[in-house]
Amino acid sequence: MKAGKVVLALDGMGGDRAPDVVVNGADIARERYPDATYLLFGDPEKLKPLVDKRKGLAQVLEIVPAADAVSADDKPSFALRRRRQSSMWLACQAAVEGRADTVVSAGNTGALLAISMFAMRMLEGAHRPALASFLPTARGETVMLDLGANLECDADNLAEFAVMGSVFAQVLLGLDAPKVGLLNVGSEELKGHEELRQAAAWLRRPGGPVNFHGFVEGNDIGSGVADVVVTDGFTGNVALKSIEGTARLYNGWVRDVFRTSTFAKIGYVFSAGAWRKLRKRVDPRRYNGGVFLGLDGVCVKSHGGTDDLGFAYAIGVARDMVRYEYKSKLVEGLATLHQVIAAPDAPEEAVQASGGTA
Repeated sequence: MKAGKVVLALDGMGGDRAPDVVVNGADIARERYPDATYLLFGDPEKLKPLVDKRKGLAQVLEIVPAADAVSADDKPSFALRRRRQSSMWLACQAAVEGRADTVVSAGNTGALLAISMFAMRMLEGAHRPALASFLPTARGETVMLDLGANLECDADNLAEFAVMGSVFAQVLLGLDAPKVGLLNVGSEELKGHEELRQAAAWLRRPGGPVNFHGFVEGNDIGSGVADVVVTDGFTGNVALKSIEGTARLYNGWVRDVFRTSTFAKIGYVFSAGAWRKLRKRVDPRRYNGGVFLGLDGVCVKSHGGTDDLGFAYAIGVARDMVRYEYKSKLVEGLATLHQVIAAPDAPEEAVQASGGTA
């Protein structure tokens, strides 16, 4: 565990409701995490009045002027070239230079990925970053990645994502040996495309760095069969938005049902406590804080439309990744993975990867 204070660089101007949400979120996090301090990047004229309103926040937070801000409409290439003095860029630079341990931003996702990749580079043993986050399931919480950083992935990428997700679950969920599954069209070993079968063959080898469960299907995600679900960014993004859309649909249906009659409204009054517990369990703010795994640094992406509490949760994710030394554990895991991959194929593994039969 990392000793001493954790310094977080906050993009004060990123997000739909910045800078208010960023400052309020930092104030909530200040009470939750007394071992953290903050560098808040942005326009001092907008930030200082907000900070001064919150008693005690100025003692743990320093405002760092930034002359520019990345907008929601900026293309990643434009942000990379033309937003060098933005709050997002300077926050990432602070982490690279060692003035901060981690970065949190609710700003433009594509721009944040491009800037953080350029500034931080990739961690030793990792070839591509993956966007990871949590989902509520029947058994607790599940980590899912990639959620959109890479539309296409080869077997090496998927195997590396498995290690990234496993270490992420160990650090954030406190699991000693999280079960890792590869998302596929079936659970049988010969299902799926070649990249999936090859990644699975590597992950099944003895001495590997993950507790490999095997293939999982889409309906296994919500049941919590695996603690970590690994897929490419195209599939992961579609799956995530399908889950979110279905949740909103059912929420709307339930709300409409309780409005259909007087008896339904009375029934809601008697069941209000149970519904409050359910809303708390699936509250998206609790799962706010997607992380670009695989970078040589810790960069957390908050939902752009989140509120104060949601941003505080994102700060908590960033703080825990630093405090529990995610980077060093991931380097070790990736090194083990590549040793396993470099070993000669066993005959049965070669057959499985090719899709043939013995």
